[in-house]
Amino acid sequence: MRILGFEIIRSKAATNLSSIPGDRGNWWWPLVREPFTGAWQRNMELRSETLLAFSAVYSCITLIASDVSKIGLRLVEEKEDDIWVEIDVPAFSPVLRKPNHYQTRIKFIEQWVTSKLIHGNTYVLKERDQRGVVIAMYILDPTRTKPLVSDDGSVYYQCNSDKLSGVESTVTIPASEIIHDTMVCLYHPLCGISPLTACALAASQGLAIQNNSQRFFQNGSNPGGVLTAPGAISDDTAKRLKDYWEANYTGQNVGKVAVLGDGLKYEAMAVKAVEAQLIEQLKWSAETVCSVFHVPPYMVGVGTMPTYNNIEALNQQYYSQCLQVLLECIELLLDEGLGLTKVTGHTYGTEFELEDLLRMDTATKVKSWNELVGGGIASPNEAREAFNLPPVEGGESPLIQQQNYSLAALAKRDAKDDPFATAAPPAPPAPANDDQPEPQADEGTDGELTNENKAHLQYVLQRSINSYVGSP
Repeated sequence: MRILGFEIIRSKAATNLSSIPGDRGNWWWPLVREPFTGAWQRNMELRSETLLAFSAVYSCITLIASDVSKIGLRLVEEKEDDIWVEIDVPAFSPVLRKPNHYQTRIKFIEQWVTSKLIHGNTYVLKERDQRGVVIAMYILDPTRTKPLVSDDGSVYYQCNSDKLSGVESTVTIPASEIIHDTMVCLYHPLCGISPLTACALAASQGLAIQNNSQRFFQNGSNPGGVLTAPGAISDDTAKRLKDYWEANYTGQNVGKVAVLGDGLKYEAMAVKAVEAQLIEQLKWSAETVCSVFHVPPYMVGVGTMPTYNNIEALNQQYYSQCLQVLLECIELLLDEGLGLTKVTGHTYGTEFELEDLLRMDTATKVKSWNELVGGGIASPNEAREAFNLPPVEGGESPLIQQQNYSLAALAKRDAKDDPFATAAPPAPPAPANDDQPEPQADEGTDGELTNENKAHLQYVLQRSINSYVGSP
């Protein structure tokens, strides 16, 4: 079988393949849930495309996918000083910049995350050149792909025809050619479970509230009711009155004057929106959806904004509880899928540029970099780069104030008996005495002056100065 122009050969171990065991259905098909027995026969099942119509579900999925996709993805290498530096390698960099012929990097990552959140699984097909280097990646339709396990435990994937990804017909592909990213695997390691499983009822309730409100307002914001008579009436009379009332006083005719005779009385039956607290119920449904996706409710327009004004802290909370695990999984899977971990002599990896997500306001950013430069942690040129400014001469090295002492110097000082004792001033030199014989200068070895010679020269020089000063 040929895929993307290459022959896929099945190994002998793949002769007996079985689907994932379990009685919970095929997780690679659209999410279908029955809120009660027989709901599927009555077209009342919960499907993923139906749940996506609830605004909170759509907002959470699109928010997470767009936030992950907008973060820059770069190829880095670990240097000898354990610092990761961005690099460009012809074998790996092109596919990270342009994953395939019809998607940009942003749309590729966005579809990756969307497939994972909606279906619980993301399947990425790798295309290789003659060298075995991955030159393209295609995200497969999760509803047309499923994992298989052979008798010896080897993993394969059955992919149905997908013209856009280059799969011409149904084939079985070894796991080495598929990148499989799973959501939390509750039942089997190869079957991720979508968050829609946990919020399906809440989303269905929200849709029911909205549908009920739509019918309510279509009826002129008036609830339904009953017509009562003081005495018994026949079925024919009841049907005639009902048809007459619906034809003349409902729908577009709401608000017209109704004249009732023979003791007929109209009584409203449905509960009004205020009495049912539909707004509170709808808010609760949306908040439940947000909690399942680990998204702060205020970020999708549910609830109030936090009172404290610290954008960095809010983004950090959102990153740690929602986005971090998604980003880490993509990085690790790309490292293994592209073969970065198998390169000898180099330590390569992929890394998301979190600076694109955890952006600070200008005042906080200036203060942070000022403290980093003032504390000797970062150099001025690094701070200028953070503000998209060119480097300046002399700004490559971190700075530190002169009065700061190293810990080693302070430890040496504290080792003294009295670390804070002041040093005694040096003794003044002895006064010159003209009666003393001049010391004789002796030559040291190899023509060097000894200490005595130095003292003699100093003495002679001082005598000359004194004589010159004392002369008229």
